[in-house]
Amino acid sequence: MTATAKGAENVNWWVEPAWAQRYLRERENIPHRAEGVGVLVELLPPGPLRVLDLGTGDGYLMGVVRSERSGVTGIACDFSDEMLDHARARFAATDDVEVVRHDLDEPLPDAWGTFDVVTSSFAIHHVVDERKRSLYGEVFEHLVPGGVFFNLEHVASPSPELHLEFLDAIGKTTETDDPSNKLAPVEAQLEWLREGGYEHVDCHWKWRELALLSGRRPR
Repeated sequence: MTATAKGAENVNWWVEPAWAQRYLRERENIPHRAEGVGVLVELLPPGPLRVLDLGTGDGYLMGVVRSERSGVTGIACDFSDEMLDHARARFAATDDVEVVRHDLDEPLPDAWGTFDVVTSSFAIHHVVDERKRSLYGEVFEHLVPGGVFFNLEHVASPSPELHLEFLDAIGKTTETDDPSNKLAPVEAQLEWLREGGYEHVDCHWKWRELALLSGRRPR
């Protein structure tokens, strides 16, 4: 069960350049967001690493990972043309990051190979729950033994009241909230990871509807 309104399953405004631009303008104003990124960085294994960043947006998280761990290479994917333009500009000076177009509603290509780390930052909540679960399974198959998946995610509140309080805390209302959101509870997502074979599954950080979920592929 998600916090998504009935009938919103196929809504996704991220194909619109203006919607992506709005997020980029507002991103730094999201309270405590930097804390979640900081915890993710703290938990990264030592470099060098091959990293897959799902829903990379403008490449922000991949850029942070590369700045914190030497020798990082990998793939950054997104389906928004606006975001892809920004990501390609960010990594234009290096051949270490391949920026590719990919819709998370579609299976991850086998040709991408395996990765030491798979990351995602506030992207997977835009797919329906069934796809979330299958995507977690695909990520597992793309991790090397001992590889780790970090999902810094927008999750569902336990109650409608807490959801409204979250919206107020980030300066939004039900009218200005993202209709593309398909939020799932932390507990459900941790269970999906466990069912998918991950170990050391945990929620390492949480502030209201923002959470860092993680699991590792057994060695």
